[in-house]
Amino acid sequence: MNPKIFVGIAVVVLAIILGGILLVGPTIVITSQEGTENQGVSVAKPLQIELEDLSVERVSERTATINIAFKISNPNPRAVIVQTMDYQLFETDYSEFEQISGGEIGSRPTGMVEFGSNYYTLLGENSIILKETITLKGSENTSELWRILNEDDQSWRVSGTVFYNLSSMTSGQENTLDFEFTK
Repeated sequence: MNPKIFVGIAVVVLAIILGGILLVGPTIVITSQEGTENQGVSVAKPLQIELEDLSVERVSERTATINIAFKISNPNPRAVIVQTMDYQLFETDYSEFEQISGGEIGSRPTGMVEFGSNYYTLLGENSIILKETITLKGSENTSELWRILNEDDQSWRVSGTVFYNLSSMTSGQENTLDFEFTK
């Protein structure tokens, strides 16, 4: 017999198996505000996020270094993939509405297969701490902010959104968790 026939059959069988895995994969749904539940579908609790650390490490004439850390906890028994966390940082004594910094921790997949992605797998009933060091550049226009950063009692507001998937990139939908902290 022709070996091309065996290869063709093997490819078709593998395609059917992979298609079945993707279609029958595990399903977890975040509870909605209305409280409706689907039968046969596991209900997942939303992630919990805390502001772990927000401190001014160093202030010089031209730069200021701020450390920020968030603790994300997964109360579910199954793993969750945290793709990104976008945040905005405000010093409320300086300005309630003018953002002094912000950023994104992690990355979202942009294609079908992406190697070297910067996302975080958060195992069931565990937590992870995401940290970032912010460097602010000073100028003559920011003397008031620099004066506040040199004091010991800054007043901070941090807001943002966490984007995550339940169990895998291919099963479940993308979920978001908005947060806001004051310190």
